[in-house]
Amino acid sequence: MSGPILSGLRLVEGSAFVAAPLGGMTLAQLGAEVIRFDQIGGGPDAQRWPLDAHGNSLFWAGLNKGKRSIQIALTTPEGQELASELIARIGTFLTNFPARGWLAYETLRKRRDDLVMVVLSGNPDGSSEVDYTVNPAIGFPGITGPRGSEAPVNSVLPAWDVAAGTLCAVGLLAAERRRTAEGIGSLVQLALSDVALTVTGALGRLAQADLGLATDKPDGNYLYGAFGRDFATRDGRRVMVVGLTARQWQALRKATATEAAMATLAEHIGLNLDEEGARYAARDAIAAVLEPWFATRTFAEVSAALDAAGASWGPYQTFAQLVREDPRASTANPLLGRVAHPGSGAYLTPRSPLAFSDAGAVSPAPAPAPGQHTDEVLADVLGLSSGTIGRLHERGVVAGPTAPNRG
Repeated sequence: MSGPILSGLRLVEGSAFVAAPLGGMTLAQLGAEVIRFDQIGGGPDAQRWPLDAHGNSLFWAGLNKGKRSIQIALTTPEGQELASELIARIGTFLTNFPARGWLAYETLRKRRDDLVMVVLSGNPDGSSEVDYTVNPAIGFPGITGPRGSEAPVNSVLPAWDVAAGTLCAVGLLAAERRRTAEGIGSLVQLALSDVALTVTGALGRLAQADLGLATDKPDGNYLYGAFGRDFATRDGRRVMVVGLTARQWQALRKATATEAAMATLAEHIGLNLDEEGARYAARDAIAAVLEPWFATRTFAEVSAALDAAGASWGPYQTFAQLVREDPRASTANPLLGRVAHPGSGAYLTPRSPLAFSDAGAVSPAPAPAPGQHTDEVLADVLGLSSGTIGRLHERGVVAGPTAPNRG
């Protein structure tokens, strides 16, 4: 097996919050060398919640695993010059900072003609937007929540950020491939609102509205377009079961011994429940047939029966239950390792979920302390002497590692 799939790829990252850091980390976890620069003292996401017991950001640590970190006085001309030269030397740059002034593509390209630069913005015109403002405008909060609710329900998962972060990585790799083949640099622009519109279109929701079809209403935990719903067990747990495909529908009926009851229901309501659309139309009636089976059995009994039948299901559980009870969230899973993080101690840390048959995996790694690699990056990448680096520290142009909080 060879080394990690992206060994030899180097890039600079100037970022904050979710999407751009996720893009850089996606590449770092596949073996790329990612150098993140931040303002001295940390960027705007340096203390983003959740925090550990000592006040260290678990959010920042989670999105910057395996990177190198340098702190620069980015508001000063000398600091901007240093960051610009770092970008030019590496030649590949990922950012969600405003691409203007010293960070404009045309300005940076003067230093290196084949520069690859990926810029993520909120809107295509460069104006500000975040996941939590994009999502309400897209429409999904209006169909989320309990049936009959008139109030929109936001998602706590920043789904558009996640999609945008992975697309940043895809865009950078595509531009890098072109540069390798043709020697040409690229400016790759991506807007968070465009990502949301694209995914919404791919799911058929734009077409549904544009064709004037009926607008959906909040429908609780029902699966849209087929059958799926949550049920309570006798001992107070809840599970989600899905009968989306023909196989899943057959397995659900087998597990709950409701084949005959479902056949009777289908005859009574005049629908072919082998069709997923019919199952959605009859979702309340199907749920009424299934509910007593779940209500009279414990979670353990329900789990065993669903597993034995090969049904598609999942338990509702808290993050704490996930870590305590689910074997997928343990070191028995090769995806995870218990890694020591400065100031926070050792905790479960994932590597990339991508597995390549002929390339080595990158082990789970901690995030760097901000500024941890300042001196070595200045020496190794920019070739600065120890005396020059020392004078940069004296003038406050760069800074070394910021010590984590330890209580």
